[in-house]
Amino acid sequence: MKHYRIYINDNTLFIGGSIPKQEKKIQQLETKDFDFQTFYKTISKESGASYMLMDLNPVFLFKKIKKSCELIKAAGGLVKSAKGNYLFIFRNKKWDLPKGKVEKGEKMKEAGLREVEEECGVKILTNDEKLCKTYHVYVLNNKLVLKKTNWYSMTVKGEPKLIPQKEEGITKAVWLAKTDLKPVLKNTYPSIMQVLEAGELL
Repeated sequence: MKHYRIYINDNTLFIGGSIPKQEKKIQQLETKDFDFQTFYKTISKESGASYMLMDLNPVFLFKKIKKSCELIKAAGGLVKSAKGNYLFIFRNKKWDLPKGKVEKGEKMKEAGLREVEEECGVKILTNDEKLCKTYHVYVLNNKLVLKKTNWYSMTVKGEPKLIPQKEEGITKAVWLAKTDLKPVLKNTYPSIMQVLEAGELL
C-alpha cells in the first residue's frame, strides 16, 4: 500500500494504511474532517514532531491535501564520485543536497542534472535511476506550497573540484565519505534523511 511523508519544517506527516516503524512517537490524527490548512497553522511552531493520518485509501487523502496547496516541482541529485564519496552542500546554515525548481518545458530528470551542475560547478557523468520523491510544505506569498522533489542517483568522473554557487546561498560544497556523515546527520532536513535512506547511506 502506498504511503506518503510530507515535511513541514522539522515535522513529518505520514499518510498511509499502517503506522511506520520508527523510534519517535507518532501522534495519530482524525482523518474525518481533516483540514490541512488548519493543521499547518497549528503545527507550524512545533519542531521535530511526527503525525499520522491512517486511512485505507491514502492516495485519496494525499490528493485532497495536494489540492489545497499550490504545487511546485523540483529535482536534485545524490552524487557519487569515482572514489566512492558523496557530494553535499552547506546552505542556510544546514547541510543539504543540490536541487532546484523545474523550469517550464523541462523534464524532472534533466532539471535535477542541470541544478547539480549549476550549484556545484561539476559535470555529471551519469544520471541514473530515481531514488525517491520528497514532499515539503511551506508558505509563499501567503499561500501554502507543496514542493515535490524528485531525487536521482548520479555519478561524476574522478572527484572534481567543487565550486559552490554563492548567489544561491551555498557557502560550501564538499565530498564526504559514507563514514564522515555525522555532522550532516546532526544538522540537515528530514527530507534529506529520506534521500540518504533511499541511497542506502543510513
